[in-house]
Amino acid sequence: MATPESEDFVRAFARGLEVIEAMGAGAPRKTIAQIAEATKLPRSVVRRLLMTLCAQRYAQSDGRLFALTPRALKLGLSYLDSLPFWRYAQPALEDLRSGAQESCSMAVLDGEEIVYVLRIPSRRILAMNLSVGSRLPAHVVSLGRVLLAHLDKQALRRYLEVAELEPRTPRSITKPGALKGALEIVQRQGYAWVDGELDPAICGIAVPVRDAASAAVAAISVSFTSGTYDEAAAKRKFLVPLRQAAERIRSAMPG
Repeated sequence: MATPESEDFVRAFARGLEVIEAMGAGAPRKTIAQIAEATKLPRSVVRRLLMTLCAQRYAQSDGRLFALTPRALKLGLSYLDSLPFWRYAQPALEDLRSGAQESCSMAVLDGEEIVYVLRIPSRRILAMNLSVGSRLPAHVVSLGRVLLAHLDKQALRRYLEVAELEPRTPRSITKPGALKGALEIVQRQGYAWVDGELDPAICGIAVPVRDAASAAVAAISVSFTSGTYDEAAAKRKFLVPLRQAAERIRSAMPG
């Protein structure tokens, strides 16, 4: 893999990606100065990169403010289309939501965070508004616990050494040893249950989605307002449908 010190590393391209990420965060339209501040790049560099993005129709400007165009969606959709399970997950999660009458989601692990790649909300209002592309700390959500529990020993050890286990609520697990113990329970029981660690009002239950080699490539969950179900009730109501949905996705994957 190329590093910033490698001769294979293209600095201009990397800076362009930083600019795109900065434009996608916060206010939809930004000045050169705002983007330069967000990226820590010189304004002259940011200006040239923005002009290039405009020429390629990934950005547009009124002369002062710059914004991404719909064409920028192609970058994210290219990733989703590359996932071997994504197109098969939509109908499986729609059916899961229809039966559960609660919000259903799919996520993958990216470093210390999970990234939502599919979300089908219920008609009930949850405390957090999440959508495809939303990112959350892996250690405080059921989707993340499942994915962390299925890392190999070396990857998990590295994660526990470097992860910033910041508390999101008083119930959040923040000690590496305690998290390791919680992940061992997830490994044994085959599902993760997390209640009130991300937000006091939200809890969820999740299972892994495996590929043909039995690797956990994603996780799916049912989430709902805390107090609606305890772990035993959630397990009775949702665990079998979750596992059926995960198996349906796995069976549809090529290879």
